[in-house]
Amino acid sequence: MTEKKGGPWAGIAVAVIVIGIAGAVAFYKVPAFHALLHPHPVGDNAAKTADKYTCGMHPFIILDKPGNCPICGMKLTKIESSPAPGGATAASSAPAAKPSGGARKILFYRNPMNPNVTSQTPAKDEMGMDFVPVYEDEVKGSGGANLPEGYATVQVGMERVQMAGIQSANAVREAISHPVRAVGIVVPDETRVRRVQAKIEGWIEKLHTNFTGQMVTKGQPLMEIYSPDLVATQREYLLARAGVDRMKESPYEDARQMSSGLAQAARTRLKLFDVPDSFIAELERTGQVQRTVTLNAPVSGYVTGKEIFDGTRVMPGMDLLTVTDLSRVWIDADLYEYEAQYVRVGQSAVLDTVADPGAKLKGRVAFIYPTFSPETRTLKVRFEFLNPGLRLKPQMYANVSLDLHSVTGVVIPDSALIETGVRQIAFVDAGDGSFEPREVKVGVRGNGKAQILSGVKAGEKVAVRANFLLDSESKLRAALTKMTGGTSAPSQPQGQGGHVGHGGGQ
Repeated sequence: MTEKKGGPWAGIAVAVIVIGIAGAVAFYKVPAFHALLHPHPVGDNAAKTADKYTCGMHPFIILDKPGNCPICGMKLTKIESSPAPGGATAASSAPAAKPSGGARKILFYRNPMNPNVTSQTPAKDEMGMDFVPVYEDEVKGSGGANLPEGYATVQVGMERVQMAGIQSANAVREAISHPVRAVGIVVPDETRVRRVQAKIEGWIEKLHTNFTGQMVTKGQPLMEIYSPDLVATQREYLLARAGVDRMKESPYEDARQMSSGLAQAARTRLKLFDVPDSFIAELERTGQVQRTVTLNAPVSGYVTGKEIFDGTRVMPGMDLLTVTDLSRVWIDADLYEYEAQYVRVGQSAVLDTVADPGAKLKGRVAFIYPTFSPETRTLKVRFEFLNPGLRLKPQMYANVSLDLHSVTGVVIPDSALIETGVRQIAFVDAGDGSFEPREVKVGVRGNGKAQILSGVKAGEKVAVRANFLLDSESKLRAALTKMTGGTSAPSQPQGQGGHVGHGGGQ
């Protein structure tokens, strides 16, 4: 066999020629390969030609200019350059552009989800969100010796004030009181309760008041009672009167006085047995002993207790009827310890009931009980109210309202206060969209207002709406000021790339 010319060297020569042709084509046609073998200096024009934009939802969409995603319509985001070997990105290696005119100076960038993570260059977090720029005017002058710890002055501008719905109200000097509302129970006025009792032994012959709840008036007949003692006393009185008549012609003064004394004693005995004056007058006129005596009502009111019936035998000291005057009633209500210390006898109160919500009755504090209830830790207070038309009935629930601890001072709307648990904060409107946080001391609160003992003066304006947004922004700016010292962005430690973790990377 004859050996082919060139042998293996011919194949190697052909391969070298093919690779050379392919490399030349790649050098001029493939940008990445061209940049690898022939790097160009980094400059503004080079940065502009290297900018690429992609869609966050469709990362395979890569365009050379900004715009919207052709699939979902989302705005394209710029693809950041690869980090340089020194740890800084290509964008950071170029000198930062100076703000022209009145442009705001960016100090650094912070993670939108974690403010403790910052960067001196634009960056993205783990979820692809852009870091938020922090401007010099946001941290400049944010602190202050008069500001509460952990708070900073907020400068949002008038446009953002309107967009956020922040509203302010004036601090005024006026009277304010602490209203107290308590639930009480209607009870009879104990000074207007009268028990009708038997003072002699006898039997009920006839009842003129037959049922509980019946209305009686003073002097109205209640019952007719038969008693041997009453019959005997009537007879003694008539005999004594007859003796007085016989002794009128007696020459002995002592005899005349004795007969007169006996008659007066018998008449007094009848009255002590609750025999009405009208009955005694009739006895004197007729001279006839009556078998039964009619007892009249001592007061006007309602029969709230009845222990007898027709024919009932009664004994001395036995309760016969209970008559209660309900033209004036008491309300027993319970107040908590912090409320009871301001209650005084004679303070005015207003009452309303669920049964008659339209009715408003005015009364006063009549009595304050001397001891607290150990079960409820409340103090019972008695209120006194007139009861026209018998609107208030015993054992009915009623709502009692009264104003306690009325004072005059600087007053602001209650909504302006932010409760932190250990202190109260209010944001004072300094004008031009600037709000200053102040720690305030609160006094009396009531009717949607609060008395300010210190921190806000009369005439100043305080934020009363959307102030929770100011609270969040103030705390955030105070934290940023603390990290930066109030003058500059935090320094970037070596080996951390474009991110700096404050307080979280220890």
